[in-house]
Amino acid sequence: MELRHFEYFVAVAEERNFTRAAARLHVVQSGVSAVIKSLEHEMGTRLLERTSKRVELTDAGEALLPRARAAIDAVREARDAVDEVRGGLRGTVRIGTLISVPLIDVPSLLGAFHRVHPNVGLRLSVSPRGSVGLLDALADGSLDVAFVSAPGRPPAGIRVRQIESRRLDLVLPAGHRLAGAAEVRIADLAGEAFVDFPLGFGNRTVVDRAFAAAGVQRHVAIEVTDIAGGAGFVREGLGVAILPTFVVPDDRTGLVLKKVVGADLDWPLGVAVSAVRRPSAAARALLALIDEKVG
Repeated sequence: MELRHFEYFVAVAEERNFTRAAARLHVVQSGVSAVIKSLEHEMGTRLLERTSKRVELTDAGEALLPRARAAIDAVREARDAVDEVRGGLRGTVRIGTLISVPLIDVPSLLGAFHRVHPNVGLRLSVSPRGSVGLLDALADGSLDVAFVSAPGRPPAGIRVRQIESRRLDLVLPAGHRLAGAAEVRIADLAGEAFVDFPLGFGNRTVVDRAFAAAGVQRHVAIEVTDIAGGAGFVREGLGVAILPTFVVPDDRTGLVLKKVVGADLDWPLGVAVSAVRRPSAAARALLALIDEKVG
């Protein structure tokens, strides 16, 4: 059994697709299939169930995946030790980020990192499940570092360092019944239709918790995944929203912003890593740069 067997297996397991795994590994698809077949033969069992549209792990594959990742990590750490002695970092850092959050200039940050460490590959990804999806990817080893919004205590095995916090405000369409109110409380929003984000997004969690603490139910009429577009739905009268003000257009025509008093609507942004796996040397260098530029 070779390290290559594990690398190919992990790629297919994470991509859930042989074609995408081959592209990620920069090899032909037939080569990936041959290595997986060889690994299954050596293991004496099927590790993957193949369908016309998707690849799923068998029970044996699920059991092997964390151990395959651990083997790859062990080899990576050995290479890191040698590279540090030689004075140059190599490898790949897998970074998770949020959609349309300008509080961190990710391109500038990664550009600065690349200029110092040109031999380190950078893989950037987002999750359709928001911060929850990114935290799960950190936990299963498919990400090294992630920018997340994780209100409250992080999941077991994850460490989050908060680097920013912004207040969420109520965004109303012009002419709304509360547009002229002296103050707005959660109770005043009972019965409103909301524009919000899917479960798993940090700002959705903050708002859900505030309503639960006030004992008020709410109806989310429209879910969007791009935070920058939320105010546009409000302007069109499709609902109200509770958003960070930085995503509300400077031209606020047709919109009214209000503070919601008596509610905890602080939205945190942090950098997260695994608390049980030591980051690679390249990931540690990136974290140090984040501390310098953002922390």
